[in-house]
Amino acid sequence: MDIFMQTLRNLGPAKLMIMGAVVIGLIGFFIFLLTRFTTPQMEMLYGNMESQDQAGIITQLQSRNIPYELRAGGTQLFVPQDQVAQLRMQMASQGLPGSGTMGYEIFDQQGSLGTTSFQQNINKVRALEGELSRTIQSIENVRTARVHLVLPTRQLFQRQRTQPTASIFLKMRGSMRLDPTQVSAVQHLVAAAVPSLLPRSISIIDARGELLARGFEGDIAGNPGLISKQADDRRRGYEMQLVRTIEKLLEKSVGFGKVRAEITADMDFDRVTTNEEIFDPDGQVVRSTQTIEQNMSSQDQEPLPVSVNANLPDIGAGGNGSATRNASDARTEENVNFEISKKVINQVRDTGIINRLSVAVLIDGAYELDEDDDRVYRARTQEEMSMLTDLVHGAVGFNEARGDVIKVINMRFADPELPPEVPLNMFFGFEKQDVVSVAETMVLFILSILVILLVVRPLISRVFETLPEAMGAMADGAHMLADQAQLAAGALAAPTAPDGSIPDEDMFEELIDIDRVEGRVKASSVKKVGEIVEKHPDEALSIVRNWLYQEG
Repeated sequence: MDIFMQTLRNLGPAKLMIMGAVVIGLIGFFIFLLTRFTTPQMEMLYGNMESQDQAGIITQLQSRNIPYELRAGGTQLFVPQDQVAQLRMQMASQGLPGSGTMGYEIFDQQGSLGTTSFQQNINKVRALEGELSRTIQSIENVRTARVHLVLPTRQLFQRQRTQPTASIFLKMRGSMRLDPTQVSAVQHLVAAAVPSLLPRSISIIDARGELLARGFEGDIAGNPGLISKQADDRRRGYEMQLVRTIEKLLEKSVGFGKVRAEITADMDFDRVTTNEEIFDPDGQVVRSTQTIEQNMSSQDQEPLPVSVNANLPDIGAGGNGSATRNASDARTEENVNFEISKKVINQVRDTGIINRLSVAVLIDGAYELDEDDDRVYRARTQEEMSMLTDLVHGAVGFNEARGDVIKVINMRFADPELPPEVPLNMFFGFEKQDVVSVAETMVLFILSILVILLVVRPLISRVFETLPEAMGAMADGAHMLADQAQLAAGALAAPTAPDGSIPDEDMFEELIDIDRVEGRVKASSVKKVGEIVEKHPDEALSIVRNWLYQEG
């Protein structure tokens, strides 16, 4: 212990501080290596979790004694890399993560014994809402969804049944939005899953509070604002439909992302009812004919004048002397009724009549490779633009009579031609994560070897070199003093140099090497011992006395 303390004293405070810092650094480095190799590689199990899902998953991990880490403000859960796939399957069997929704498995968790009809109805609604939410979440760009159903129960002796309604809350991914066609698809999906539910009775809003679909709000005719809103929605929906049609059609020829179209539709949403009656005087038709014919005939005798002969008895035939008169009458009456042809037209013109279309289409040019394999922009020819314009005319239903305007222009796009390619997560046939892990291990191993060779080994060698010197200095002190006396005597007896100078230290070193009796002490060591004796005479005297007592 005394030797070790003496060694520390010989090093000095500066060297001790440096050695302490190096030792502390080495301890920290080896602790880091130990923790680095013993701690498993962590990989994200789930990200962007809801609080309920997070609590359920953490409970399952704690029950299985699986280490985990929460990062990104608690929204990302990391577990050991080799257990990610297994844990995902196990969590899926437990219905996690489910974003707080419960489907038909709610009936598996509750027994039917002791359950009232009210609880059964509530569980049925909850299960239906959960299943619909999961189905809607499977739609692209939809992050989470919540469905609220109002299913009225029919009371006893109730004649009219209240129609069910539904409301849907959607949370999109990033800045994504649903177009009108997708919103209508969600409405029909929910309506088809719930009995007696109509699509117009479903309202949909997003996380920004925007109304995507309006539910039934009573009499539309009595709400002018609602009429205007619906008309504007129909116009925008029609415009977006034509835009998608144009872009989808032209992208097959010019390439993905090289077409941009904008359409403005002038639409008439006035509801007009027209009743017309048209009479054609030239188109007379005999409706009925009535003919009456009447014939009359009569025979009368003319009376004779008053005379004597007329009063005489009738002696023979015709003796009365009267004359006979015959009369006849014929009449024909015909009544003909004519009907004039009449055309009755009841015309109801529904809303949404297109008055005019204005279409603007921007098309990017083509890119070719030159002799140096560089991409060079090339404008499209007039023939290509003419064919593309004809396609646009046919896609939108161009009608020159109503004043439609279509402009198709070729200009170079400022955006890149194609989205950047996603690099594959492979490196020489191995997964990138495995390669990184192996590289980290090799780097740490090389650093460990360098630290041992460049820091630890010289430090240990220095310590072991210092210990023998200190032990030799203390054990051979008598020999050093004797050698010093002999050195002094030799210096007196030694011949002087021609110039009268005393021989230098190299000559003393040589004399000591010849005249020493035991031990191997250099002249420099003797000089150091002499300096110590001069600085500390009392301690040197005490040491000499101890040696004398030991020899005695």
